[in-house]
Amino acid sequence: MEELWNFISLSAAALAAGVVNAVAGGGTLITFPTLTNVLGTAAEAGKIANVTSTVALFPGSIASAYGYRREMAEIREWRALLLGPSILGGAAGSLLLILLPELFFKTVVPWLILLATLLFLLQPTLSRVMGIGLPHARPHGRTLCGVLVFQFLVATYGGYFGAGIGILMLSSLSLLGIPDIHQMNALKTILASVINGISVIIFILSGKIDWGWAWPMILAAAIGGWLGAAYGRKLPRSLIRWFVIFTGFIVSIYFFLK
Repeated sequence: MEELWNFISLSAAALAAGVVNAVAGGGTLITFPTLTNVLGTAAEAGKIANVTSTVALFPGSIASAYGYRREMAEIREWRALLLGPSILGGAAGSLLLILLPELFFKTVVPWLILLATLLFLLQPTLSRVMGIGLPHARPHGRTLCGVLVFQFLVATYGGYFGAGIGILMLSSLSLLGIPDIHQMNALKTILASVINGISVIIFILSGKIDWGWAWPMILAAAIGGWLGAAYGRKLPRSLIRWFVIFTGFIVSIYFFLK
């Protein structure tokens, strides 16, 4: 009976995460705590939950990137420039997760979840301050170097935990002078897929994925992603966003108390 309940709860969490990622982002804040609860006191439960969640949600990020294929031609230059920092940072963050002790991960998890939740909460403010979606002058010199360094740091965070990397990337990509918000979203989505893809490769090689739970979650997340893409526009985006924020605060409080 417990096995059946775990299957239902994880499938439901992955389905919801797929919908949320397609509409607003933040699906990790749903799947990670659910997996942690199912794994319980298993050795390295936190790490296994994190890597399994990343693998389960990865196909959805590929589907999202494919959805922006029309915008790819316009951002080819920036994609090539930011690909290197994204690969290196994603690999660095994933290796840190694998190599650092479980106790360290358990210690920082509440803070990482709180950080991701605050990013979602402050997203409208960040958009206004950074002028996201508005035309900027083409960056040169120190600004461009700053964007490259920041992308490496975001990718490192993405490889280690990942929730909220889209908001972080948009805040720096807005400085590249890309005039179209859809092109910025395309670049963000492609880079996030690269970061997650590198992480998935490293996580598979590490042998820390719980494949027994990963496969049903992959299927459920894919269905959720399709539902989100097909019907997400009919849902109030603000409702989804506040659901993610509320979930994030509840989960962070839970892990702080735990």
